Amino acid sequence: MISKNLYLNLIARVVIVAITATGFGFTLAQSNTYTLPFVLLVALIVAAINLIWYINSTNRKLNLFFEAIKNNDSALIFQADSSNKTLKNLSSRLNQVNRQIQQLKIDNQQKEQYFRTLLENVATGIITFNSKGFVLHANSAAKRMLQLEVLTHIKQMEKVDSKLFQTVQHIKPNERKLVSLPCERGVTELSLNATPFKTTTEEMILLSIQDIKNELDAKELDSWLKLIRVLMHEIMNTIAPITSLSESLSKHVAQERVASANTKSTEIVSKGLEVIRTQSVGLMQFVELYRKLTRLPKPDKKYLNAANLLNQIKLLFESDCKNGARIEVTAAPETLEVYADEGLISQVLINLVKNAIQANEGNPKAKISVIAKSKDNRVEIDVVDNGPGIPKEIIDEIFVPFFTTHENGSGIGLSISRQIVRLHGGTLKVKSIPNSETAFSFSI
Repeated sequence: MISKNLYLNLIARVVIVAITATGFGFTLAQSNTYTLPFVLLVALIVAAINLIWYINSTNRKLNLFFEAIKNNDSALIFQADSSNKTLKNLSSRLNQVNRQIQQLKIDNQQKEQYFRTLLENVATGIITFNSKGFVLHANSAAKRMLQLEVLTHIKQMEKVDSKLFQTVQHIKPNERKLVSLPCERGVTELSLNATPFKTTTEEMILLSIQDIKNELDAKELDSWLKLIRVLMHEIMNTIAPITSLSESLSKHVAQERVASANTKSTEIVSKGLEVIRTQSVGLMQFVELYRKLTRLPKPDKKYLNAANLLNQIKLLFESDCKNGARIEVTAAPETLEVYADEGLISQVLINLVKNAIQANEGNPKAKISVIAKSKDNRVEIDVVDNGPGIPKEIIDEIFVPFFTTHENGSGIGLSISRQIVRLHGGTLKVKSIPNSETAFSFSI
């Protein structure tokens, strides 16, 4: 429709220009006066100006439209000219195209916002940077893992850890690297994977970062649990018959000792069998104790008021604090709720506070703080004491089943605590500064 009207208007104006030009030339050559040629000349000029104006009016709209697209301006609206059907139709079509462009921009912005929100909420850290090291995008997970609030160039990683920076700087496309990164709560194991891609102007690297500390801890714990199950099975199968047999023989010897004249020999045998029975029963109880590691119940989770939970723990241990030692509990905010199994989480807190009290025996300024707070949409609970701390040479072993530094300790308290936290979807971590502070923390 636009082309037909445009052609008709152009042809009509060209015809008018041609007729007036022909008339002007003819009258100028034949007429003895200049009145008619002058009139035709004026008409020719008006027709030519009208033709030029008509062509330019269309060009102006098109030029304005393309300039708006070039400047990313989709708010432009073309007013319809009711006196000119062609320009009216052209304005209508340009407005229609403009609305389609606006809708495409809105759709693209929504998609961009969707993918940006998706990247910001995934647990995997994502960083994209170019060959010069300039970072185009880094999501919240990546900055949290790297302990950086702002990341614009990979050289900023050198402030966090030089080994991390060297690894990222020299990582090759499609290569995977493992890096141990010191953090507030110990050491984090990071897995780095580089994927190359190209934009229209340059080559880029997409670096994905995963915290595999929890997975490594989980695999280690699973290995220990499997070993414990095997040991328990073998020990119980071996000890049970010995215990039963020694008990039967003890009864038999006791009966024989009454009728026998050699009471000294039977007494020695009887005592020996009693020792075997006692040790066997003790060993079976010992094995039964560690069976708890492999038989923890599935958490029955419900929402608990964190302040009430911590106050119960404080009340339980206040009588154990001596020589000026004190326990402080804090829940921020006071309405903070934790979604957990009350019995199991209480057992974790009991184990951690009990260990802190034992570590501070003889410390008149002992202070144990139990703090619950909201962090990264989860609840973090910290048990902090100002005792002697944990030596560096054993801090990696304290969660190992059966390992203990206490004379009468069983060595399963921290192991059970870590497994309980794991069943709640979290992990138990420790950080210790000798003669200053020891902090156990977990998020659920």
